[in-house]
Amino acid sequence: MSKAPLPPPALQRGVRLGIDVGRARVGLAASDPDGILATPVKTLRRDEKKGSDRRVIVREALERDAVTVYVGHPVNLQGRPTPSTEDAVQYATDLAAELERAGSRAGVRLVDERLSTVTAHRQLHEAGRSSRQHREVVDQVAAVQILEQALNMQQSLQQDAGRPVTVPAGESSEGEDVTRGRSDS
Repeated sequence: MSKAPLPPPALQRGVRLGIDVGRARVGLAASDPDGILATPVKTLRRDEKKGSDRRVIVREALERDAVTVYVGHPVNLQGRPTPSTEDAVQYATDLAAELERAGSRAGVRLVDERLSTVTAHRQLHEAGRSSRQHREVVDQVAAVQILEQALNMQQSLQQDAGRPVTVPAGESSEGEDVTRGRSDS
């Protein structure tokens, strides 16, 4: 007698955040608790020295009780690393450590962000915004693209999208290796 496969585990209900990491700015988007709608939240000035941009994201995650933070993982069209890849991975790792220290339950996951900024610029152009007006919102729109892609993958796979970010030993509050996120996909 063969057993029927178990149904996939139900996805955890809760807000998810999307992050588009750039050299000068960071875009932030959020979903509703059911993961249906992604909306732009804000554009933050990147602060590599003091990390004030990450502190704002941690505060948003705590206030919204976020369950997952998706950070765009920039790769080229062939899926290979770009000059921005290591920067985004380090940003995601630092953010995961800060969320852990702040007591957030949110896991951080890297998701493929191919063409998110290109798509964001195209959408803004189609909406009648001039190229000069793009700069102030393009990072938010790219963050929405990243989050929408993650939400669509999550619904399709019935599991969290992307790759979990691991907080190295000594960076979490307990001083032990902590994987921020659940299953790999």
